[in-house]
Amino acid sequence: MANPNNRGDAQTGQAREYADAAKAHLQQAGSEAKQAAAAAASGLAHAAEDKTDEALASVGQRLSSVAGSLRQAAPRQGVVGSAAGAVADQLQTGGRYLQEHGVSDISDDIAGAIRRNPVPALAIAFGLGLVLGFVIRR
Repeated sequence: MANPNNRGDAQTGQAREYADAAKAHLQQAGSEAKQAAAAAASGLAHAAEDKTDEALASVGQRLSSVAGSLRQAAPRQGVVGSAAGAVADQLQTGGRYLQEHGVSDISDDIAGAIRRNPVPALAIAFGLGLVLGFVIRR
């Protein structure tokens, strides 16, 4: 006569094997899902950075165009002419910078400026915080 306990132990062992196999499959599926999500997020981040770089280049072109228009419309001599020339030069420089540099370059430059000048950076951040606070409050 077969021992019913041995049969139950065999079924329990087999059930454990199935559970362990299912657990391993779920862990693998979870790992693959995490990798796919990370790859998708990375792809989206790169796409967003590329779009932002394109937008910055477009803004840079517009700034350069405004600088050219300002140079043509402003008088050539006098105080107004020299001020307009200085503003046009700065617009041209800023436009060229935006056309040639991407988001990562700009963020690196900003971080470097903050490291070189921490106190003015804190003062600017504080001032912007106050202004934003007043704007949001209204």
